[in-house]
Amino acid sequence: MAQRPAAVFAITGLVVALAYLGLCGLLFLRQRSLLYFPQPRSAEAPGELLTLPIADGPPGGRVLVSVRRRPGPKALLYFGGNAEAVAGQLPLLEAAFPEHALYLMHYRGYGGSSGQPSEQALFADARALFDRVRADHDHIAVLGRSLGSGVAVHLAARRPVARLVLVTPFDSIEAVAARQFPLVPVALLLRDKYRSWAEAPRVDAPTLLIAAERDEVIPRAHTDALLSSFRPGIASMVVLPVDGHNAVEGSPGYIPLLREFSASRSAE
Repeated sequence: MAQRPAAVFAITGLVVALAYLGLCGLLFLRQRSLLYFPQPRSAEAPGELLTLPIADGPPGGRVLVSVRRRPGPKALLYFGGNAEAVAGQLPLLEAAFPEHALYLMHYRGYGGSSGQPSEQALFADARALFDRVRADHDHIAVLGRSLGSGVAVHLAARRPVARLVLVTPFDSIEAVAARQFPLVPVALLLRDKYRSWAEAPRVDAPTLLIAAERDEVIPRAHTDALLSSFRPGIASMVVLPVDGHNAVEGSPGYIPLLREFSASRSAE
């Protein structure tokens, strides 16, 4: 009879272990569907389309970029959030960056672009877009929002970006996921880590971080950690008094803040 409690305990432990391993396996297999939420491009979306060939994919693969052309040296590259149809940002960006040509990248799988999104795919496409735009503009600013902040930091660490704006950014997806799933070995399971904290020390461009005062998706500690990763004198942060990760763009101070930063003397 004394063996029965031990057997029950062992069976219970086995069931718990199997359930835990099952959860880890499910998260591993579905992780990209939990991170990326591809959006279609509306037929009425503003702007013309630029097509970038995908070098590392099957023949005919392409990434689409919504464009507002403007002659002159200045251009802005925009990388959006994980569930964003970026063409919808054109009116706001036209108001905030009136002197810039605008290039808004539709990630792979988004807005008519080919393929599937991944960290390395987005990074490669961002570098290709910069190199394409550099042929026509020699003063290229970059704006990354949420997930796009990871793409923007990577690009600014590897290309001569003139100006960098990060809206509701994070230190890494890895750190954010570890906070959400504290009992899961995120570092071992996660494929797309977006470790912006590791890229930030290589950034030379003047950088502005814009955070929401109360962000339910990216806790403030992750934005503060990213800010501290830049070399002294490179980055500053403005916290807008809004509630919610997606509320920053609705703040009355958002567009004036972008205008001021893009037009300041150090941006020249």
